[in-house]
Parts: sequence; structure tokens; C-alpha cells
Amino acid sequence: MKQLVIDRFEGKYAICEDKEDRYFAIELQELPQGAKEGHVLSISDDGVLSLDLEATEQRRKRILEKQGRLFQ
Repeated sequence: MKQLVIDRFEGKYAICEDKEDRYFAIELQELPQGAKEGHVLSISDDGVLSLDLEATEQRRKRILEKQGRLFQ
């Protein structure tokens, strides 16, 4: 299963990034309900997008830890 992170919104697109630092534009209407910047999207083998709230929370915690170390 592939994962993307919503980097930002531009017009009618969500700009998403994968682990190889490649960017993809996904139309807003294709996103799962409640998707926001920073959320992790999982793409199933048949192309269905879903929010991965557990991966989003883990990512958020890693970022906060890095910020804490940086500003100490």
C-alpha cells in the first residue's frame, strides 16, 4: 500500500508528496472527507484513498520531537 502526505492545497488540487519526494496533484473531490494539510493518505491496490490517522499522528509526534530538539 502506498502512502502520500498532503503538503498543501492549490485551487482545486491537493499537492501530495510520497516517500521519494515526488509530488502528485489530486483533485479535492477525490480526497476522503476531513482531509487536511499534513494528513497521511493511504492508497489501496485498487486506487481507493483513505485517511491513515495513526500514521498522521506518528508523523506529527516525530515532527514535534524534532522541533523540540532544534529549539532547546
